Amino acid sequence: MQSHTAVGGQRYRETFGRCFEDFTVGDIYEHRPGRTISETDNTWFTLLTMNTHPVHFDFAYAAKSEFGKPLVNSCLTLSIVVGMSVSDLSQKAIANLGWNDIKLTAPVFIGDTIYAESEVLGKRESSSRPTQGIVTVRTVGKKADGTQFMSFERTMLVPKQGHDIEY
Repeated sequence: MQSHTAVGGQRYRETFGRCFEDFTVGDIYEHRPGRTISETDNTWFTLLTMNTHPVHFDFAYAAKSEFGKPLVNSCLTLSIVVGMSVSDLSQKAIANLGWNDIKLTAPVFIGDTIYAESEVLGKRESSSRPTQGIVTVRTVGKKADGTQFMSFERTMLVPKQGHDIEY
């Protein structure tokens, strides 16, 4: 969640993220901007992570697959979808506590534009850290045409208001 904090006369600092109190169970946050995946993104990420499956970077091989063209590396789409949510959900987070139920439900191809949205599933105060809370969200990745290609749950430790780090 973007907001602005007054830091002086007619001077404001852009801030991002949410504190524990800013989350409401059932709310859905649409994360923007979207991202169009390029061939370079896919090739570099695939090679950087040492994923040598040719379906990601060998057009001749991929043409013979059931998809007929290269698939975008699913770890890349996961990373981009998570990244899209950071400025809204976890910019102020202290830690990611866990990832559950990651599902890949449709292929993503070079040239696809993807978006993300997250629903708040639960929140509770931390029993061991009185200035922090635990929030669980379900995030989905969607293509520009509305096709959902991914979903996962993420649990984060976030500060309560007045206990976040200012920068």
